[in-house]
Amino acid sequence: MLEYQTTLKARCSLSGIGVHSGKPVSIHFSPAEPDTGIVFQRIDEAGSGRVIRALASEVCQTDLCTALGDARGESVATVEHLMAALLAVGIDNVVIEIDGSEVPVLDGSAIGFVDAFEQAGIATLSVKRRYIRVVKPVRTDNGGSWAEFRPYDGTRFEVEIDFETPAIGRQSLGLDLNAANFRQEVARARTFGFIKDVERLWAAGYALGSSLENSVVIGEDHKVINMEGLRYPDEFVRHKMLDAVGDLALAGARFIGCFRSYRGGHRLNAAALRHLLTDRSAYEIVETTRREQGRRAEMVAVSAPVYAPWTL
Repeated sequence: MLEYQTTLKARCSLSGIGVHSGKPVSIHFSPAEPDTGIVFQRIDEAGSGRVIRALASEVCQTDLCTALGDARGESVATVEHLMAALLAVGIDNVVIEIDGSEVPVLDGSAIGFVDAFEQAGIATLSVKRRYIRVVKPVRTDNGGSWAEFRPYDGTRFEVEIDFETPAIGRQSLGLDLNAANFRQEVARARTFGFIKDVERLWAAGYALGSSLENSVVIGEDHKVINMEGLRYPDEFVRHKMLDAVGDLALAGARFIGCFRSYRGGHRLNAAALRHLLTDRSAYEIVETTRREQGRRAEMVAVSAPVYAPWTL
């Protein structure tokens, strides 16, 4: 667990299209001061320049993606892959300027963001980083799906999915999150969908930018139609874990605990995070301290400031 907050060493930019809007978009990442957090600013003609904070309280949509802001006004959609990369790489503070309403999908995974942040470099700041430590189990059920937070010495994700199609079936993955294993085990997993759903999604205004270049597509014959096949044998559950990492990055602080889900998605991830943050007895705010020179840092509970971004 890092003791101090971080930001980027240098500004960096990426361009692409929105997987749902189908529109070209550019996004720029700039270093930020301690306690800024992750903030978005729309710089296109439709944007007012107001700050949209990457927090659970700003979630306005969870249908097929996670969006922040005002669903009927100024918002930024499909933030989950970007947020997963920021959390995993270890960036606490960054100002993100975007000239559209949706984060570029790139290749459908988080690896492009990870590469950009690692190339820009990460700077350590002088202010302590605070963590949300789970101290008791909190569970959210939704029909046959569920998600829960449990106490754990570290940050762990355990995700299980179960699809009727034999192309996916039942898959599970557990991972103690850090930058190295996120890059190796999760970051390259792409978003996926079914060819039978395409016309319905188009009619609803979704997946207008989806293609075989940024999505794994399962055909009517229950086979992956991408010529290059899968990047991992279980790429589907790895992408679901990627989404979970990104959705939980909206807590306002990194969490120490284990997140488990079965047949989850953006809506369930958001509901589980809200359940945790609204139960003040389920977590405590901690930071690292070294009682003696050379000894391993320990976590100690601290008083929350008047403005605490993790509260709802």
